[in-house]
Amino acid sequence: MKHRLTALVALLTLSFHLHAQSQAAAYKGISEGNPISPCVFCADPTAIDYQGRLYVYGTNDNQQYLINKKTGSNGYGNIKSLVVFSTDDMVNWTFHGTIDVGKVCGSWCGQSWAPSAVWRTTTTTGRDEFFIYFANGGGSVGVIKAATPIGPFKSPLTGPLIQHGTPGVDPCNWVFDPGVVIDDNGVGWIAFGGGDPQSTGSNLWPGNSRIAKLKTSMTALDGPAVNMPAPYLFEASELNMMDGRYVYTYNTSWSDRNDWSQYEKRGTNAAPSSCSMCYMVTDTPLDPDSWEYRGEYVPNEGNFGMGWGNNHTHLHKFQGSYYLFYHSTLLEQTMKSAGAMDSNASGYRSIGVNKAVVNETTQKINKMTLNKTGVTAIQNLNPYVLQEAETMATSGGVTYEDFTNIIKNTSINSLGNDASRNLQVAMAEGAWTQLRKVDFGSQGAVSFMLRAKGSGTLEIRLNNRNSKASATLEFSSTGFADHTVELDPTVFQSVKTVYFVFTSATNVQFDAWRFTESADAVSSLTSTPSETASFDLSGRPALNGRPQQRLVIKQYTDANGRKRNRKVVKSN
Repeated sequence: MKHRLTALVALLTLSFHLHAQSQAAAYKGISEGNPISPCVFCADPTAIDYQGRLYVYGTNDNQQYLINKKTGSNGYGNIKSLVVFSTDDMVNWTFHGTIDVGKVCGSWCGQSWAPSAVWRTTTTTGRDEFFIYFANGGGSVGVIKAATPIGPFKSPLTGPLIQHGTPGVDPCNWVFDPGVVIDDNGVGWIAFGGGDPQSTGSNLWPGNSRIAKLKTSMTALDGPAVNMPAPYLFEASELNMMDGRYVYTYNTSWSDRNDWSQYEKRGTNAAPSSCSMCYMVTDTPLDPDSWEYRGEYVPNEGNFGMGWGNNHTHLHKFQGSYYLFYHSTLLEQTMKSAGAMDSNASGYRSIGVNKAVVNETTQKINKMTLNKTGVTAIQNLNPYVLQEAETMATSGGVTYEDFTNIIKNTSINSLGNDASRNLQVAMAEGAWTQLRKVDFGSQGAVSFMLRAKGSGTLEIRLNNRNSKASATLEFSSTGFADHTVELDPTVFQSVKTVYFVFTSATNVQFDAWRFTESADAVSSLTSTPSETASFDLSGRPALNGRPQQRLVIKQYTDANGRKRNRKVVKSN
């Protein structure tokens, strides 16, 4: 009997060990905010906020990584697409796939780097328009346009918006890195340029920074570009509006600062460090003499011994607070240290975000450092609305189907990105995703729905990835289907960290999920709910009259302020 017990204990210990070991590794910490994606290389961030969500766009370094067969240095030459993420809480990020800029723009587009995004509601039609400006390598700037923040995007032009020969551009070494803003009067502005000093320039005044006014169309310049006196400019132009003033940010060069004393408007500002982020302010963008240099707000991370190599930022105000988006090689470093990435791979970046301290009245940006911790959640995640599988804070073993979003002969979309409609998460055995600050409320959840295809076992674990399953769902279907399991509402209450762990998986594609709230909570409505939004079954908002499928998800806010959803079958 003793031998049997000993064997049983050994077997259980081995079983637990194998179970724990079967989980895929994480390359982003379970409590860290950076990088925003645990598995997609991306860089040069820009952002817009729209209908309560923040959309972040970036250079698709992952495209170069895959073309390089996951080794070698990132030369950027094969990057012809942009990535799209979104969030409403700043910790759980939805990956919407990629915008295939090369396909959208055609043969003249060789690369797509360093996007800058803006949107507006037109006064003539009342429709919303979304514009993304991008660097076509180092030689020109292009623009694409859509009716929603996630596309599909189209090219409003047959060639670049800005290139060598455009009035006011030359001499400019690199016609790239656009930064766009729409001012308080509805007028668009674009800054761009970079590179080593002109033959007539100097380290202090390279002569490559430009700014221009945009026409009402946002797809043509309204007059020639003018040179901005940006000391030590190298690249990464961005524009913001603060209290009616124009704020220009950029990255400085690696050159020496021996000529800093020649700058008459330097004031009390020390010379910026090499490869740092600096900013300037003006009331009149086209007057070079009006620009006031304000100094450095992000020294290069290498100066702190981190070696993250950031040289591009985007400052954005969302839900009343300022955030600084940037890129680093943090994900690459973590993967290499874990032996999950070829030692010869280098320069594959990832986007991060930290909170910024900004005084809008004085346009002062406090100097800041960057870290893995990132930012805290600004609201809880609602589990009772349809959520995309691509929404996560971190994960392990996750890969994306249709990553480039290019499907031949598709009946859904033949242009670039059309959100996550063509995107699912491929989950292998041991793969998992984590969601933070999931608010089940006081009544709790009574059931869970998994939308997926393939065969497998999903365990829902709460607060700890290695904890005992709070619910287990076995599923099998050849096509996408809704698989449901009942829950104990006393377990699924209050705010939790949720892990979806696939302990077994065969050809599994994970598309979406949703919990159902206790009937007691639903029956507590005291008045007619107000409808706030409509979504199709892939979670895409129905915007600007876009055709909807017959089955639609209606999202609304009940009388108690909680968001809910219901399915509605359209008559057409």
